[in-house]
Parts: sequence; structure tokens; C-alpha cells
Amino acid sequence: MPQSEFVYVTFIRTTPEKLWQALTEPEFTKQFWFGVAQECEWKPGAAWRIVFPDGRVADTGEVVEIEPGRRLVLRWRHELQAELCAEGYSRMTYEIEQKAGFVQLTLTHLMETSESKFIKAISGGWPIILASLKSLLETGEALEGTGQPPKAR
Repeated sequence: MPQSEFVYVTFIRTTPEKLWQALTEPEFTKQFWFGVAQECEWKPGAAWRIVFPDGRVADTGEVVEIEPGRRLVLRWRHELQAELCAEGYSRMTYEIEQKAGFVQLTLTHLMETSESKFIKAISGGWPIILASLKSLLETGEALEGTGQPPKAR
């Protein structure tokens, strides 16, 4: 089956517990992810969505797998741009692995479509989001501009 995939690996001086908190708690997420909050009960089958401060819903889906501090798999669909929404659901996985003195975070975002426009779009977004997350956890400050939501289109 054809597919498109984006994989990003980063290493962060933190603990798996602090990284998990940053990835799942709305007040933390807002600091490094352009002001968005994730709304979710964080259990298998739970609805999940990303919401901007102005109420716009950017992405929706559900929790497929969850192992706090180690692994999270989401079924994910973009809602703001019609052509990306039309591609349907993707699968996003965070894998957290403790190393000596730091944590390895591997993000995999997969779409069961070849040459996915959605995967191309997120390939430009995930690196700055994860770099800002790394900066926030290691220095206490997110990258400049990543704590503010983008203007509505």
C-alpha cells in the first residue's frame, strides 16, 4: 500500500515524565506549540483535538495507544485546510526512550497515501515545534514566536 511518512528524532535533556507532561498538558503545550491546547482525556479511544485560543479547531482524532512516559499513538486529521482534511486520517506516534542523561523522542507521522500534501505540510511544522519543545525543556524558554498562534487564514 502506498504511503507518505515523516520521521523526526531529537534528544532532550529532560526526564520521560517531564517530556510526557509537555506533550500532553494544555498549559505546557501552549508555550511551545503556537498557543494551541490539546483537549483529550488521554485514554484509548478518547477523542482528541488541537484548539487555538480563538476557538478554531486545527486537528481532530482519537487516542489509539497510550503508555504514559513511553508511547502515544493518535489517529489525526487536519481540519482547517479543505485539501488536507480531504486526505483523511493519518497516524502520529511519539516514542520516548530514556538514555544516559537525556531522552530520545521519535515522532513518526504516517499517511496511507503516496505523496500526501498533509505529510508535506507537517514536515515543515514539526521541526520548529519540536525544537521549541526542546528549548523550553532545556532552558525554560520556548523559541521566540512559537508561543503565539498564527493568524487565521
